Amino acid sequence: MAQTRELRRRIKSVQSTRKITKTMELVATSKLKRAQDRVVAARPYAAALAEVIGDLYAPELAERFPLLRQPSGKSGAHRRVALVVITANRGLCGAFNANLIREARHRIEQLEAEGVGIDLHLIGKKGISYFRFAKRPAASQRTDVGDKPKAEHAAEIVGPLMAQFESGALDAVEVVFAQFKSAVSTPPTTLRVLPITPPRSGGSAANYILKPSAEAILEQLLPLYVRNQLYRALVETAAAFLGAQRTAMKNATDNAGDIIELLQRTYNRARQAQITQELAEIVGGAEALKG
Repeated sequence: MAQTRELRRRIKSVQSTRKITKTMELVATSKLKRAQDRVVAARPYAAALAEVIGDLYAPELAERFPLLRQPSGKSGAHRRVALVVITANRGLCGAFNANLIREARHRIEQLEAEGVGIDLHLIGKKGISYFRFAKRPAASQRTDVGDKPKAEHAAEIVGPLMAQFESGALDAVEVVFAQFKSAVSTPPTTLRVLPITPPRSGGSAANYILKPSAEAILEQLLPLYVRNQLYRALVETAAAFLGAQRTAMKNATDNAGDIIELLQRTYNRARQAQITQELAEIVGGAEALKG
C-alpha cells in the first residue's frame, strides 16, 4: 500500500508540473509571434538606412565625423572597449543565457590578452548575476528592457557610449547578443557598432538631390544608424529568448509525459501484484476455515 500511495503522489506531482510547463510553452509561443514581427519590421528600415549611408559616404568625409574614427596606433589596436552584454531577465530557457555569457567571457579574454581595458555594460538579470558572482565590476546595469525593447531603450543605452567614443575615452563599442535566425537557431554573436564601418553601396550610385548637403545628412544619420544597430540586437535577443524558452518548455512537457507513462505502468504492476496478494490471502483464509 505504501508503494502505490507514493506512486500516486508522484504521478500527481508530475502532472502538475506538466500543466505548468505546457502553459509556459503556450505563453512563449504567443509572445514569440509578436517578437518575430518586431525583428522582421526592424530589418527593412536598417537595410534602407545602411544603403543611404553607403551611397553618401566618401573616404574624405571620414575625418569629419568622430563616429567613423578608426583606432589610433601603428597596428590600429584598441586601448579601451565598451562591451555591452545582453541576456534575459528570466531562466527556464535551456542554455540560452549560458551561451551568451560564454560568448561574453570569450570576448573579454581576447581583449584582455591584447592588453585592452574593458567597460562592461550589462543588460538583463542573468548576466548581472553571473558577473557579480565572478566579481567583475560593471560600468552600468539595466533590467528594465524585458521582452519588449523599444527604440528609446537603445538610445538611452548607446547615447552615453557614443559621447564617450566621440570624446576619445573609448576606442570601440561592441555588443554581445543572440542573433535571431529562426526559433531554433539563435547563435550568440559579437557585433562592433563603433567605430562605424561604412556600409557598402549597392552598386550604381543613386541619383539623390541632397539638401542641405551630404555632410549634414550624414551627421544626422550616423547616430541613428548606431542606435538602430543596438535596437536590432535588443529585439533579436528578446525573440531568441522566447524561442529558446518555448523549445525548453516543450521538451520539459514531453519529458513529463514520458515520466507519467512510466510511473503509470509501474503503478499498474504494483497494484496488480497487491490485488493478487490479497486474493491469495483470501483463498488461503477460506481454505483454512474449511479445514
